[in-house]
Parts: sequence; C-alpha cells; structure tokens
Amino acid sequence: AANSQGCMNNITFGNENFGFYETIGGGSGATSSGNGADGIHTHMTNTKITDVEIIEREYPVQIMRFSIRDGSGGDGLFDGGDGLIREYRFLEDVDVSILTERRVFAPKGVNGGRDGQKGKNILIKDGIAYFVPSRSSFSIKSGDKLCIYTPGGGGYGPNK
Repeated sequence: AANSQGCMNNITFGNENFGFYETIGGGSGATSSGNGADGIHTHMTNTKITDVEIIEREYPVQIMRFSIRDGSGGDGLFDGGDGLIREYRFLEDVDVSILTERRVFAPKGVNGGRDGQKGKNILIKDGIAYFVPSRSSFSIKSGDKLCIYTPGGGGYGPNK
C-alpha cells in the first residue's frame, strides 16, 4: 500500500468552562488492488469525528466547512484517497492545541504512483491567514477561524 495521511489530525480546544478533543480523518493510500479511501481515520482505532450538529449545539464553535479535499490523493493506476477540510469558527476565546502529520513530507505513492498532497493548518485572524505549525498550541479570539486541511493518500502504480 502507498502511504496514508499518517497518524490522526488531533485538535483540542477549550477555556476555563469546557474542553473538547477530536480527531480528523484523511486519505488512505492506494493498494495494488484498489483506490484509497477518502476522509477516513487511519493509524488510529476506536475514534470518530464529532457530528457537526453535536459540536455546534454543545460548544461555542461553528463548523463553517466540513468536506472532502478534492484532488488531494495521489494519482496512479489506483488513486490515493482524498483528505478532508474542517474549518472552525470560534464564538469564545479559547486555547487550542493541534498535533497533525504529513505537513512537511507528503504521503508517498508507490510503484509509480504520485504522492498525496501534504496537509496544512491555517489560522485566520482579522481576515489575515497564517500558517500554523503541525504541532503547536496557541490562543484564539472569538470570531477567529482555524482551517485544517488533512493530507491525501499516495497513489499506486503509473497513471492510467
């Protein structure tokens, strides 16, 4: 199999009133017999992302976007799975910690398959976008957004 998104994309946030933790899936690597899966948890078990309706009802956050990151899987005879995009808009000041993988090195394709796209984390404050390192802790003000773009999986075999 080609490389998957790496270990999970982890995010925690909270303040003196609450704490929240979730993992975000990404693309799995293609194999010699098929395409990789889109938006799936890889290399971590017994976990699921929080439903948008639940997180928005229980916590001071809006999920502005939750979608497949089209085209992020590597091309090949069998394509790598696409990652996800999860964009949070915070309604209170919070402290955030993220632990994400494959931000420096792309998920490798194998046997002529192309690499999947690297992930990226973007903080938007006052309309200005800032790249956030893969492992970091920082404070966010009410109204700020955090966008997590998870990696795609690597492709398998030369292009079709």
